[in-house]
Amino acid sequence: MNRIFRSGSGVPRPRTISDKTVSGALLPGTFVQIGATQLTQATSASGGRLAILGDRDFYSTQGVGTNTDPLMTPYASGETGIAYLPKPDDEFAVALAAGTYTTGQELTVGAAGRLTAAASGGIVVAHYDQGGKTVIAGELADVVIANFYTKA
Repeated sequence: MNRIFRSGSGVPRPRTISDKTVSGALLPGTFVQIGATQLTQATSASGGRLAILGDRDFYSTQGVGTNTDPLMTPYASGETGIAYLPKPDDEFAVALAAGTYTTGQELTVGAAGRLTAAASGGIVVAHYDQGGKTVIAGELADVVIANFYTKA
């Protein structure tokens, strides 16, 4: 069961990057930039090729909803990371910055690789795809990847 890539059956899984290490303690479901040898935490939608850090699907799901939840267990610095290369219309569960979000809201990459509301002039990378709600920092929520554009 994949907990980060959310699109249903019949939808091809996105390509993954699996030959690079992570540059620090990075959480699954956050945006990373792909470097020559490492995946580093993205802090904006510009500055490099973006990917979404995947969960380690070989970790037990027995801890889901607890402090041993594999989605809340960071990769260790130097560990090999698995990252998805998102395409427009792919759906993922990703970490959001604290805030109140509405269905269809335009999102961009912010601090700690979390998505946040896109401001005018910002690069939109995804749209919020759940019912409106207030989320705590780092909470995972479903989003649909956009064909990146600048918000008017």
